[in-house]
Amino acid sequence: MGITLRKYQKSDALAILDIINYNILNATALYDYTIRTLEQQEAILEAKLQSGFPVIVAETNGEVVGFGMYAEFRFREAYKFTVEHSIYVSHNHQGLGIGKLLLTELIQLAKQQGLHTMIGVIDAENQNSIDFHHQFGFKTVGIIKESGFKFNRWLDSVFVQLILD
Repeated sequence: MGITLRKYQKSDALAILDIINYNILNATALYDYTIRTLEQQEAILEAKLQSGFPVIVAETNGEVVGFGMYAEFRFREAYKFTVEHSIYVSHNHQGLGIGKLLLTELIQLAKQQGLHTMIGVIDAENQNSIDFHHQFGFKTVGIIKESGFKFNRWLDSVFVQLILD
């Protein structure tokens, strides 16, 4: 199964929405409670692009099986060289190296944009994601205890960081 990466197109929004809504309903990867509409998801993706940030998709056989993006970490001017990234892979395509391809590409794009550091915020229960990021040189730099509440339990947020220089 060949995986190709490419820039997001508006026609990808429905497949991305399916991936996002699956995670909202079934995982702690997103701390949202309510599924998104197509219009909401399109607006989120368009805002990233309008701000000069990339959105990339992974596809196989014409099917979008994952996506990645990054955007501003915080809105203050001094944070302009720091971004927070997100990577999601369809639950039917986990463990096939798609996340590795997406993160590798996002890191390269961030370096090309002259960014200094990339942040990931991961639910502490998602040890696979934490370990995955460590394989790329991300370091755990903080944990915010009980920062989210989902599925009737408190969740901790793990912050990982990669210095790009």
